[in-house]
Amino acid sequence: MDDAHSKSLSAPTPLDLNRRGFVFMTSCVAGFTMASGPLNAQTITTSADGLTAGEVKVSSGGVEIPAYRAFPATGGPFPTVLVIQEVFGVHEYIKDVCRRLAKAGYYAIAPELYARQGNPGAYTDISKLLSEVVAKVPDGQVKGDLDACVTFAKASGKADTARLAVIGFCWGGRQVWLYAKNNPSLKAAAAFYGPLSGPKDDLHPQNPLDFAKDVKVPVIGAYGGKDPGIPVDQVEKMQAELKAAGSKSELHVYADAPHGFHADYRPSYRKADAELAFKRALDFFKAHGV
Repeated sequence: MDDAHSKSLSAPTPLDLNRRGFVFMTSCVAGFTMASGPLNAQTITTSADGLTAGEVKVSSGGVEIPAYRAFPATGGPFPTVLVIQEVFGVHEYIKDVCRRLAKAGYYAIAPELYARQGNPGAYTDISKLLSEVVAKVPDGQVKGDLDACVTFAKASGKADTARLAVIGFCWGGRQVWLYAKNNPSLKAAAAFYGPLSGPKDDLHPQNPLDFAKDVKVPVIGAYGGKDPGIPVDQVEKMQAELKAAGSKSELHVYADAPHGFHADYRPSYRKADAELAFKRALDFFKAHGV
């Protein structure tokens, strides 16, 4: 990315936030984002017993963004996993994923990547959330915030950022591919049903299929065979591109699963596929030194 383009994607200052009318988030979403629809009875709640868990503030681009982090209460430093939110922000499901990772021995941190654009918890209509908040989040800003979380985690003394991985869901699944391309210091990455292709604009200039051969970090992907937004032929094309480049990545298609099959709080949840995909991701991290 050239310097001029980097500047165009830089984070606004607090003064800019006020002048331009942004709704800056000072904390993560409480509970679940309403735009996600009715809750599933199978919603998983992971206890924080034995963990240090809660919200923190991470300095990034001249502002303090909220993030949720969790890690074992004793020992460390622990291998580090960046958790990238789905389209609904850092709500209870993403916080729970952090606690699940902490129970597995990781320092997990999930920054609220919409903090400068708006509060997803305030929306009941997903189409408005997408157009008014999500579409306005630059890819360059996301990378900067993730980098800032690595710095924050390392400074805590509890995170071993030399053993660094990233995991993301839905919107965050696409961001996993971008971060894997742009941060070669990652040991491994896990993308859950993130779009591989789609519309591009100045804020989102590339799709994963555009740069598959340039991804040096091994990525494990989890995709639903019944996800209309990510056709299986796209997944197969991505796998072929990765294989041609000699990548150690592996993509798995769960034949009967829809989009969002890991999201236990939604009707799209498929327990067996979700558990297998998550286990595969953790096994993949360990196999690659995380």
